[in-house]
Amino acid sequence: MTVHLYLSMIPEALVASMLSPEEFGVYYAVGSKKKSHGQAIFFELDPDFRGDFFKIEEGIKRCKPHEDGSPKSSIYISVYRTLEHVPMSAIQKLYLTTQDGRTLELSPSKDIPKSKEKLHLYQEIAPVSPLVVSALDPVKFYELIVEKPTMLLTLPAICFVDLRLDELAEDPEFGSVRDLPYKNIDHLRECLLDLKGKTILTKMVDRASSPNVPYRTIKTGIYVGNQKKLLFFPMPDREKLREEHYLWWRSANM
Repeated sequence: MTVHLYLSMIPEALVASMLSPEEFGVYYAVGSKKKSHGQAIFFELDPDFRGDFFKIEEGIKRCKPHEDGSPKSSIYISVYRTLEHVPMSAIQKLYLTTQDGRTLELSPSKDIPKSKEKLHLYQEIAPVSPLVVSALDPVKFYELIVEKPTMLLTLPAICFVDLRLDELAEDPEFGSVRDLPYKNIDHLRECLLDLKGKTILTKMVDRASSPNVPYRTIKTGIYVGNQKKLLFFPMPDREKLREEHYLWWRSANM
């Protein structure tokens, strides 16, 4: 059986598995008694990837079928400082799995959209998971935190997603919330107003935010990068999700 290498973001881990991405998504979201049920976000890595920080060969050797012939679901190779030790060149696909096990496959794109909005909302996923507002677009936000840091708080690598603000991006004080599901909207408005009225570029909304992402609020896509390279995985628009990935979209909106 083929052994896959998966870089999980929730939680951050490198896992060897005999399951296909769709099967692994189901297992990781709903099929494991060792983990709370919930969404899964993970990358599939080049199966030939090896790194000095990881004991990948040993992990693959231990990833053997069960006595009844069924595939081995997971062998954990790393659960600490994992993302920073995976080169971006090893990342192939991204998979977003809903809490009931529906998986959407995303491919990387070189075309990162330019944003005209002045205010942004970012959910950091790994290695830390605060919810942050910023006056910087996704690329500049990544540069500030990882590539060309000018802050005391920096990261060697990051995975984050930009979330919709809709009318709040232009009018944080009086803009309509509509279907945005964020908690404590008044606090979010205050943080956005602070960005408009001060010279700060970022402000933390929730330092202990859950890394779970409300998929339907993803604006452009998912970003992952280290000090050498940034990858972008664009999110299909709502119409395409409804037409081509209806079961996933319905599950993401539950």
